[in-house]
Amino acid sequence: MAAAPVEIRGLVKRYGEIVAVDHVDLTVQAGDVYGYLGPNGAGKTTSLRMMLGLIVPTEGSVRLFGRDPQAGVAALEGVAGFVEAPRFYPYLTGRRNLELLAAFDGGDAAERLPEALETVELTARAKDKVGGYSHGMRQRLGIAAALLRDPKLLLLDEPATGLDPAGMRDMRALIRRLGDEGHTVILSSHMLGEVQQVCDRVGVISYGRMILESTVEELRGESELVLRASPYDVVRATLDDLGYVQVVSAADGELRLRVEEHLTGDVTRALVLAGVEVREVRRADRQLEDVFFEITTNEASNEAAKEASHV
Repeated sequence: MAAAPVEIRGLVKRYGEIVAVDHVDLTVQAGDVYGYLGPNGAGKTTSLRMMLGLIVPTEGSVRLFGRDPQAGVAALEGVAGFVEAPRFYPYLTGRRNLELLAAFDGGDAAERLPEALETVELTARAKDKVGGYSHGMRQRLGIAAALLRDPKLLLLDEPATGLDPAGMRDMRALIRRLGDEGHTVILSSHMLGEVQQVCDRVGVISYGRMILESTVEELRGESELVLRASPYDVVRATLDDLGYVQVVSAADGELRLRVEEHLTGDVTRALVLAGVEVREVRRADRQLEDVFFEITTNEASNEAAKEASHV
């Protein structure tokens, strides 16, 4: 059985008393477009640096296709990407920058240059100096540089950060296309709407700890019932009496409920019989952003409680 593109066990990185990554376990299977999610400062970039062999773990192990990235350049065969923003010579053209990188990589990297430019839709601007590129174009050129290596695994750190809506749309389409073409992709991001649209599976990291791994579909779960009705106290009492309705949130006169879809009619009838004025009832898909904030808010509360207990 072939080794997984990424297998991490017990990964730790300490900087003095600061624990940036705290015993993270993570597995990415071939063909995954994997969203590595977390708030800023959660440990995402530090994790990627260890995956690429740029920094040494304090504890634990990283294996890329079964190889330790600390073993040397050969261990990174079939792996490419960038951490933070990709860097280029601004006074050289996009093509010339890629030619220099291809010469450094050797092999048949130079032969892949035209296809890489075409994939990221920069062929028409390849003769322009990178200093005149937009931020989104530089991000796409960074992916083109990664594609010169004909990677089986791409690691991309916040590739959509700083892009305008059109740039985000283009980046989203590019990453999805790379996944469809058989590349395994790890996408580190805090832009949850983008992740929801391109990723198959996600891992959520908070305070350096991996707190969840799941498919996007499983994480979002069933749709919620959105309800606008009054008076509020009668609504809540009626819902409590039903026993099978969970109130997820209540704000600005709107209740969001977790209840099985086939019971929607039963909930509405119970409210009407209780004398409630029902103004709106509709189903709404849960967004990854809602789930993410629910999880990380709970984690932040737990972290605050731990800090308080040590005071």
